[in-house]
Amino acid sequence: MAAAPQAPARGSVRKTRPLVVKTSLNNPYAICWSELDRDHMHFILQTLEDRFRSIGLQKIEDKKKKKKTCVKKQSREKCNLDADIGEDLDEREADAKQPASGWSPVHIRKQLAIGVNEVTRALERSELLLVLVCKSAKPAIITSHLIQLSVSRAVPACQLPRLSERIAPVIGLKCVLALGFKKNSMDFTDEVSAIIPRVPDLNVPWLPDTTEGSREALEKPGGEILETSFEDLSKPKRKLAEGQPASAVALQPLKIKKLIANPNKKRKPPKSKKTTSK
Repeated sequence: MAAAPQAPARGSVRKTRPLVVKTSLNNPYAICWSELDRDHMHFILQTLEDRFRSIGLQKIEDKKKKKKTCVKKQSREKCNLDADIGEDLDEREADAKQPASGWSPVHIRKQLAIGVNEVTRALERSELLLVLVCKSAKPAIITSHLIQLSVSRAVPACQLPRLSERIAPVIGLKCVLALGFKKNSMDFTDEVSAIIPRVPDLNVPWLPDTTEGSREALEKPGGEILETSFEDLSKPKRKLAEGQPASAVALQPLKIKKLIANPNKKRKPPKSKKTTSK
């Protein structure tokens, strides 16, 4: 028989601190971008590149002017002074001919959302028709939140390899991690209507897929996309359509019935005020 454990001698073993346990909620679902066919990828990249080149969208930046410091002596000849004045005038004329900094066609730039932050804000305001995300964005958490935003706003979205490599040099940027087309993008109507049917569906288990309405409207013959209001396409379907089963998922607000205090938490008793005797 095993001997019973003996109590350690007094002062020989220190008391071990209890382990601190913290509760956390983890997501059981792995949300990821849907795979895009290789043929569709080449078509989308080539279509966007050709369109941006034909429009001529460019971001112009001011180049830092090199300051030329020269010490003029009083003994210079008159011809040298005239040559210096002529060079100064030529430089001023060149600066006047150089276009101002910014985007060249401003009205076209207003039809796009470029960058992760700008695309996120536009999705939250329901201003986009299509979202394209570059696959080279690292870490992936930078663009992973756009999946849920796109599904909740009924906006087709996909992850596109080499988006930044093909589009950024054309429009004069270093990188383009996210690109969104707004509802007022009349100059990109044909491109958006051609790209949306090739975008795969996104799967978010707790959000219903509401992008079917926008796809059906874009596939109408006769070019009726201009007559269809984009606001109606972006609104999620609240009512059950005909033929849809009644067991569809319906999101409801969370209601808290009762709050229970943590019994393991040690609370100090309230301090009683000491009565002073006169």
